[in-house]
Formats: sequence, C-alpha cells, structure tokens
Amino acid sequence: MRITNYGKDVVIKVLSVTLIIDAIAFLINIALVKIILFLLSLIIFLLTLYFFRDPDRNPPENISDDTVLSPADGKIVIIEEIENIYKELFPTENVLKKISIFLSPLNVHVNRIPLSGKINYFRYLKGAFLVAFEPKASDKNERTEIGIENKNGKKIIFKQIAGYVARRIVCKLKEGDEVVRGDRFGMIKFGSRMDIIFKTDSKIFVSIGQKVISGKTILTEIS
Repeated sequence: MRITNYGKDVVIKVLSVTLIIDAIAFLINIALVKIILFLLSLIIFLLTLYFFRDPDRNPPENISDDTVLSPADGKIVIIEEIENIYKELFPTENVLKKISIFLSPLNVHVNRIPLSGKINYFRYLKGAFLVAFEPKASDKNERTEIGIENKNGKKIIFKQIAGYVARRIVCKLKEGDEVVRGDRFGMIKFGSRMDIIFKTDSKIFVSIGQKVISGKTILTEIS
C-alpha cells in the first residue's frame, strides 16, 4: 500500500508512539494487559497507514479540456447557487454554482488537480474549525482558495476546507503554476471538505448524496 509523502511525518510520529506502547507492554507481567497494549499499538499504526494511503488513479479517457474531475474522494453534500464574491475571476457573473464534497476520516485524503491549466488565483485564509458538513464552513473555516484557468479561458475555483478534526491543510500550489488534471497537489488531514465553484450554465454530472473519487469522477463540463 502506497503512503502519501504528505503524511509520512505523521506516520513516523505514530510509529514512535506505538513503539513506546510496545515497550511498556513488554515490561508488564500481566498477560491480558500485555496483549491489549500490543493490539492497541498495532491498531493505531494500521489505522494511520490506512488514512494516509495514496492509490494510483488514471483519469477517464476521451474527456474534453473543459471537463472538471473531482479533486477529492467523498460524498456530494451540496449543489447550489452562491453569490459571486470572486469578481476578479468572474467579472460578468452575479451568481456562481458550487459543489461541496465531504470527506470522512475513512476516505482517501490526497487531493488531485480537477482541471488542467494555470493557477491564476491563490489565497490561504485562517479561520474557524466548524464541522466540515456545516454550510458556513465554506466561508468561515481555515481554507485555501485556488483558481485555475484552462487553455480555453474557462475558470474554476476550488477550496480545501479544514473541518472540526482536520487542523492542517497541505497544498504545494502557488500562483503562476501550470497544473495537469489528475495530478496530486496536497491533502487535508483527518476529515474535511472540498468546494468547487464555476459558472452556473455549466453542465453538472453528479447529484447530492453521490460518492465521488478524486481524479476519476466527472463533476461538470464548464462553460
């Protein structure tokens, strides 16, 4: 099982903790307590490896340059119109469409580029840590906001949003980067949310409650 580079520091720390638990278990003479501690350390380590797994993904074939893939594994929890607060990217639009994906702790948490193009907008904003499925989390929680413009001049914004448990966002992108759809770019640790924002006349291919896979599930064809 491949482990993401974004989580190897945590894996090493957890391994250190589990070795300490094993050392304590080795010194205890009570058999039942010894077994419980050994099992506890094993379960903690295996759960950590499972959370930071990073499976290989191949994008769908024969899709257009305007096709947006899911940047995260999870479940669609919101599809709605929102006020356009990104006038520098969408100067003629009054409202935009938003798709929100909730990532539970059991999902793969490595994030992937949803659209090939150039990063023309990047913001990191400190904020609160509301539960990720709370509607207000999109604008109140700690987050990154990333804008991409493809070679056809079409644009999206997507957000990595920290949740109640997730307290660290990893993102290696910066303004001016050329990116390729499906490539890894970061993760949000321990439960989170991803928003994708685009023009309202774009065609949407997902529905609320649907499970999506990063780098594989088609979300929309942007206009």
